[in-house]
Amino acid sequence: MIIVIGCGNLNRQDDGVGVEVIRILRQRDLEGPDVKLLDAGTDGMSVMFAARGCTSLIVVDASKTGVTPGAIHEVPGTVLERPYVPGLNLHDFRWEAALYAGRQIFREEFPKDVTVFLIEAAELGFGIGLSHDVSSSAVQVSRRVEVLISERLAKVPA
Repeated sequence: MIIVIGCGNLNRQDDGVGVEVIRILRQRDLEGPDVKLLDAGTDGMSVMFAARGCTSLIVVDASKTGVTPGAIHEVPGTVLERPYVPGLNLHDFRWEAALYAGRQIFREEFPKDVTVFLIEAAELGFGIGLSHDVSSSAVQVSRRVEVLISERLAKVPA
């Protein structure tokens, strides 16, 4: 089972890029018995529980690190896992903490194969719609995710 999870808030402009990638992948009819697509919004717990029992997990989210808007980073999930640090907002138990917690709680039931795509945001203020550069990157990431899904499905014994 391969699970692709898009994270983000559609009401915060480019923060919705993970959700947009899921929308694009659904239009390509990729979902089936071996592939699940999930719009997790900003719910890190959803990431943790959805990943339990899958063999491959792909997470897509926005980032804001100061590099060129639309830049795409493909990173192994183990590099980004972090323990949960409590905060005072809805965004504080994020997917990074969910990866760490899921691995601690579910152990061998949690996927070892985790890939994260981070797309650099231009705008994160209130508003609907992606900026041009981020929208283009969402299409590129969706194509790359489609390739990863095909590669992983090809490895599964018949």
